Amino acid sequence: MNSRAISLLNNEEIDAILTARCDDVFSRLGMHEHPTGKGLIARVFLPGAAGVDVIASKDNKKVASLALVDEVGLFEGPLGRRRKPFAYHLRVDFGNDTVVMEDPYRFPSLLNDDDVYLFGEGTQERLYQWMGAHPRQIDGVDGTSFVIWAPDAGRVSVVGDFNGWDGRRHVMRKHPASGLWEIFLPGVSQGQVYKFEIATRSGEILPLKADPLAYAMQGSPNTASIIPATQPYKWQDDSWMDARKTTSNHYRQAVSIYEVHLGSWRRSVERGGEYLSYRELAEQLVPYVIDLGFTHIQLMPVSEYPFDGSWGYQPIGLYAPTSRFGTPDDFRFFVDRCHREGIAVLADWVPGHFPTDEHGIGRLDGSCAYEHEDIRKGFHPDWNTLIYNYGRGEVVSYLLSNAMYWLEQFHIDGLRVDAVASMLYLDYSREEGEWLPNVHGGRENLEAIEFLKQVNSRVYFNHPGGMMIAEESTAWPGVSRPIEQGGLGFGFKWNMGWMNDSLRYMERDPVHRQYHHHEMTFSLVYSFSENFILPLSHDEVVHGKGSLLHKMPGDDWQKFANLRAFYGFMWTHPGKKLLFMGGEFAQRQEWNHDQSLDWHLLDDPMHSGVRNLIRDLNHVYRELPALHELDCDGRGFEWVESENAQQSVLVYLRKDEAGAAPVLVVVNLTPTVYSDYKLGVPLPGHYRERLNTDSQHYGGSNIGNRGSLLAVDEACHGQPCHLTASIPPLATVIFSWQAP
Repeated sequence: MNSRAISLLNNEEIDAILTARCDDVFSRLGMHEHPTGKGLIARVFLPGAAGVDVIASKDNKKVASLALVDEVGLFEGPLGRRRKPFAYHLRVDFGNDTVVMEDPYRFPSLLNDDDVYLFGEGTQERLYQWMGAHPRQIDGVDGTSFVIWAPDAGRVSVVGDFNGWDGRRHVMRKHPASGLWEIFLPGVSQGQVYKFEIATRSGEILPLKADPLAYAMQGSPNTASIIPATQPYKWQDDSWMDARKTTSNHYRQAVSIYEVHLGSWRRSVERGGEYLSYRELAEQLVPYVIDLGFTHIQLMPVSEYPFDGSWGYQPIGLYAPTSRFGTPDDFRFFVDRCHREGIAVLADWVPGHFPTDEHGIGRLDGSCAYEHEDIRKGFHPDWNTLIYNYGRGEVVSYLLSNAMYWLEQFHIDGLRVDAVASMLYLDYSREEGEWLPNVHGGRENLEAIEFLKQVNSRVYFNHPGGMMIAEESTAWPGVSRPIEQGGLGFGFKWNMGWMNDSLRYMERDPVHRQYHHHEMTFSLVYSFSENFILPLSHDEVVHGKGSLLHKMPGDDWQKFANLRAFYGFMWTHPGKKLLFMGGEFAQRQEWNHDQSLDWHLLDDPMHSGVRNLIRDLNHVYRELPALHELDCDGRGFEWVESENAQQSVLVYLRKDEAGAAPVLVVVNLTPTVYSDYKLGVPLPGHYRERLNTDSQHYGGSNIGNRGSLLAVDEACHGQPCHLTASIPPLATVIFSWQAP
């Protein structure tokens, strides 16, 4: 063992290194000019080491043996006659073992000034290219660079199996102006787990923190971050991505979305009910969606989350696809497969709040770096979650980059932004005195509004053909209008008013529906004020609400008939479509995230009949331009009969851009058959019965019109011609005009 030597550092400086309290460790450890100005010295801190030699990397020759200046493991010494800095490594004697290693304190800062500036400004869109953990090679040395933002920390260290989870070993370099900390750790590579040990300015050591920009994380109950793979995924969806760049008008396209919770769509029978992997889902879910004719899959949040019961809406690993179903590349495989089969992929995105779990970003460095200090702005009482500080540039860059990350690195086609209303209003779910007004004294969250505008504009700029969708439950004006027209810049908004009104109506006994007719017609007053998606989402089949089938009144036959009629109404109503999994075959039980859907129900003809109906509704919706081209344009809809409350009948026309091929829709929401019912139509000729939800094929009574009807040249309902039809009970019938 080397004999004890006198250090060029004073006792206070030595103690700061030994206790990981040094405020500028890179100025102490590594290679430095000798204080006398003559030659170089090296200093390393390796707890448990008995001896350290400095080896020149160029010729692999020993330059010097360093002296032990503290028994804990601080070594120091001059580097012979060397005058200029040189590449070196260390040969370390640990008593029973000799290890050759690189010294992380010999590597320079890797931060780019422009990146750092944009980060603080709130305009950095690609933090994932340099923050977090990145395997890389520096000066021919393989390792991993780590960067974290912790502006109020007194010290930050990377810890993991590679250093015995010892926070003294790899203290990071601090950049005081930006609050960024960084270090390059040689020999640390992909697949290894790590966290950050952070001490506050007062010296308190906080619970270990996961990396806010972890690209992979351990599965619950473990919480460490994982160094990502370096090999790029070999995408096979080039044609899809090229076509997406030129797709700028989803409003004129058929958009039918199947919403999925990956953990409970289907479980593995062979593995005793375990989750299907991303790759298994690619093999099973994608063909299923194609068969049913959906155009999009929307995934409930896939960014890592610790608690299964949050369904992903309380994420901690915002940059990490959840490990429940596999690796990040496995998730890429799933998206790739969707694209190759012609299915777009949307994902829920949660920039409105985050959980308080101690390994997350709450009080990351002892201060509220990501959230607000004042709970009147920084805490959601409904969900016990923290709120991002949208007025802080670094936080905006973090979230903005995350949106780009999913679209660029995983080829996601769009984001459905969760709980937008909670972001827009400072008094959201708060009583008087529990919130702070904005600078103008109002309730609008001005910083969140600007953030949403920025994200939407940058997503559409960088990813033309992408989709930004708002789950916004209030009457906030212009959510899906362009920013230059005073809007928030989303492409679409969920039509929560339509959903609430129509479900409330459908839950009523048909005898009473005549007194609530407006609940089915009122949506057309505002249907074109936004670009709407009609959602029957997971939120409608949880928390004691029961399944969609369970909501329907009457005996079992009537429940199914009501549900089929409602689906027909939904698929012909202006707006794009969204249906939560299980709804397509009339799941009987409320959704349970802990188990598979009840696939055995498809052995029952009534349930399989509903699935047949959804398949055919999607087919007709996509095939007939009148049902989708003007979903977001008032020219695409015209009432034929909206006031027949006594019989609970709705009749309307859907029109295409050219106005040449109208579709007539009749909705009967009573169990009464109406024979010889006159229906006004705009054109003479034959009208083909394209779909009848009362068809025997769907489980109905099979009352219909023998395939088509001929319009009579006689005015009715304000139209120049009319049909005389049989209207089946509790049913929606779709007629399409046939050119002569």
